[in-house]
Amino acid sequence: MTTVTIKDIQAPIAGEMAEFERKFRNYMKSKVPLLDSIMSFIVKRKGKQIRPILVLLTAGVCGGIKESTFRGAALIELLHTATLVHDDVVDDAHYRRGFFSVNALWKNKIAVLVGDYLLSRGLLLSIDNDDFGFLKIISNAVREMSEGELLQIEKARRLDITEEIYFEIIRQKTATLLSACCSVGASSADADVEIQKKMGIMGEKLGIAFQIKDDLFDYGEDEVGKPRGIDIKEKKMTLPLIYALNNASWLEKRKMINIVKNKSEDPEKVKEVINFVKASGGLDYARDAMFRYFDEAKEMLKDFDDSIYKISLEKLMSFVIERKK
Repeated sequence: MTTVTIKDIQAPIAGEMAEFERKFRNYMKSKVPLLDSIMSFIVKRKGKQIRPILVLLTAGVCGGIKESTFRGAALIELLHTATLVHDDVVDDAHYRRGFFSVNALWKNKIAVLVGDYLLSRGLLLSIDNDDFGFLKIISNAVREMSEGELLQIEKARRLDITEEIYFEIIRQKTATLLSACCSVGASSADADVEIQKKMGIMGEKLGIAFQIKDDLFDYGEDEVGKPRGIDIKEKKMTLPLIYALNNASWLEKRKMINIVKNKSEDPEKVKEVINFVKASGGLDYARDAMFRYFDEAKEMLKDFDDSIYKISLEKLMSFVIERKK
């Protein structure tokens, strides 16, 4: 596969993305000086913007980018940013994308309120414009994301995650939001309900591939160099580890679970788990699963007419599984 960049993907919607960014900054403005300062801080430290790009490209594929498409993309991005701000508080994380997090600079109480503000801005943006279809899609996404996070916390305590439960957790935690991007994009282009559902399923499959790629980073795929072992330290049962444990002897399985449960702060012990997973074929198994979901998502695009948006959407799918971080 050739290396795909975000710039390549954005090419057909470069003007629309510039317009989206202007509108998004406007949606985040506040009359409260402190809040306005924090909003400016957040806007300047934007990430790859995969989600708004996905909304715009899906709309392009399904009939065309309209004014409501920008509101749908903003709603998704406001929700996503709110969850990131709240996640940093929950995880006591002081860095986000190489910069200080909101809670590191302004403390937890303000960060929680900022997350609430972002969520309310998104909801009001939809209500003020009668975008009730968007509101339904996003409300379902928030519920699913919360349930997925809580399911993962519950299972992490006992380390009894099966492959089936793992896929349910990542479907809810990660894939739901990418699914919402595609559903909102299709809805904004006035696509019929069946097309909206189809695009939602496509986004879900892409989201699952996205999360498995993240799982693989923890074991130090070639492109990221040294293994991180962060998921192991946080007692998260990811697909490579689940596969390795399922195919281990009873004694080896008990030993590895004991390390994850009780010794995950010891770098040498974490390295032992990483080597165990690699030797078991866990990484190959996870890669195969990632490519399977990627192929299924790409296959669903075949029914749509060829266009510059479709080509870029296929590039975005490739980027998801080829990215370096």
